[in-house]
Amino acid sequence: MSLVRRARPEDAPEVLRLRQIMIDALPGGDASTHWHALALPGLRERLGEPDGDFAAFVVDHPDRPGALAALVVGTLDYRIGKASSPHGHSGYVFSVATDPDARRRGYARACMAELLAWFRERGAGQVMLTASPEAEPLYTALGFVHKPDPTMILTL
Repeated sequence: MSLVRRARPEDAPEVLRLRQIMIDALPGGDASTHWHALALPGLRERLGEPDGDFAAFVVDHPDRPGALAALVVGTLDYRIGKASSPHGHSGYVFSVATDPDARRRGYARACMAELLAWFRERGAGQVMLTASPEAEPLYTALGFVHKPDPTMILTL
């Protein structure tokens, strides 16, 4: 039996807690948590849509009932097709986090394997993510490679 399961609406507060752990670890991360209350209703709704374009996979914390040990979240997007993805389905991983006291147990890897299988089942031709230096070995081992990408962002 796998330790990994699909996150449910009742997991939303823990999903946000682990997402904040990830945000706090990023260079320039914003430690404020006032947004959690605003994000919670929408997250609960998305977690309750098993057939949508959003998926979160989690591992329950082995030492703290009701807490999560690890989290991986991604979305499936449509983009006009190209040679490497003719149908235009593209996965994007935007949250990978492990509780500090549950690290080095393979939980994030197991969650990523489930999310990648979910993307494959939905016909994704590629999966993108942004890697922290600490997580890069995991992604490399899973087959991710760097691409020269002049990505820019505008915050609205």
